[in-house]
Amino acid sequence: MSTGPILLVEDNPDDVMFTLRAFEKNHIKNEIIVAGDGEEALHKLLPEDGTPLLRPALVLLDVNLPKINGLEVLRRIREDDRTAMLPVVVLTTSNEERDIVESYRLGANSYVRKPVVFGEFLNAANLLGMYWLLVNEPVPLKRGS
Repeated sequence: MSTGPILLVEDNPDDVMFTLRAFEKNHIKNEIIVAGDGEEALHKLLPEDGTPLLRPALVLLDVNLPKINGLEVLRRIREDDRTAMLPVVVLTTSNEERDIVESYRLGANSYVRKPVVFGEFLNAANLLGMYWLLVNEPVPLKRGS
């Protein structure tokens, strides 16, 4: 079981609220850290100012973000040895084929369209939590990491 935090990279306050409510209703106890844009996400994951590195159990990444878009965030996550192995699920409203293909090309572990109906979103959050936090075996951290 992965007990580390979940990094939710989402700029839409309504989607943040729905995600938090869905995880709470599904009894997912992991701390959820929200980054409101791609720049903030990269600052948390790849700090350049001596801030401690965030090691989330899961990154939920929207594609359409201000400042730095989600695909660029994903590219930078995969390029850095410190974050290259993090599980990243693209969770977005986009059903554009180019976004899906590019997400996988850049190393997304999964691509999930956000359901617009809360009941369906609740079910999707439950499945994401069950698989990525309970079933999936994460890459072991190196000693001293």
